[in-house]
Amino acid sequence: MVEIIGYILAMIIGVSLGLIGSGGSILTVPLLVYFFGLDAVLATAYSLFIVGVSSAIGATRFIIRKQTDLYVAALFAVPSLVAVYLVRRYLVPSLPAELFTLGDISVSRDTFILVFFALIMLLAATRMIRSGKTEVPAGSESRKPNILLVVVEGLIVGSVTGFVGAGGGFLIIPALVLLVGLPMKKAVATSLLIIAVKSLFGFIGDVQSHAIDWTFLITLAALASAGIYLGMYLGKKVDGSRLKKGFGYFVLLMALFMIIRESGIV
Repeated sequence: MVEIIGYILAMIIGVSLGLIGSGGSILTVPLLVYFFGLDAVLATAYSLFIVGVSSAIGATRFIIRKQTDLYVAALFAVPSLVAVYLVRRYLVPSLPAELFTLGDISVSRDTFILVFFALIMLLAATRMIRSGKTEVPAGSESRKPNILLVVVEGLIVGSVTGFVGAGGGFLIIPALVLLVGLPMKKAVATSLLIIAVKSLFGFIGDVQSHAIDWTFLITLAALASAGIYLGMYLGKKVDGSRLKKGFGYFVLLMALFMIIRESGIV
């Protein structure tokens, strides 16, 4: 019964991504851990594939409409995909099952990853809740990007993606607007391509390190993808900005639940 609910939620995650765009797939890891019983490392690996496929669908639509800045996407994606691959291929597999102890408290690898992921969720939730306010300028005319800053940002986002399996759109979009000067709509479109490339490339590192249940993974990705198209359709009829704010509060509550759950309070 729990797994059936999990499959339904996989489609709902796709719907949310189709409705609100960036941030919609942030609940993929909690879904895999708490509904399907995967350990944190495998859950983040599967999340990379699901997020990558989902983002590729959205990115393709924007590329066809010529709303994506391919040069900026490549400039950001190259250091990002290198970072995510190295983290997934070498860093994550090298982490011991028991990371460290604090007095009588032992912190496992899975607990650390999930708590760190919950903190990322808190940041993403804050972005979504504040989406109605002016926290990032809409963007002006594109200017010559500061290559060093873009590369550094790409490395940071790639490392975060590799460690927790999140797309990191809430980090990429402000960087594209502030560092490169892309208009907001073009930044969103470009971020989807970056997320798709680096997530799928990072997943390659997991294919080399883990036995992948392809039937299960492709089923989840297919459900999420179907949900995206449904979300895109519904998005023409509802106010996406209000939905994004409401979804942000839900992500916030889920993040707090994960922190409490993994800390052993419940």
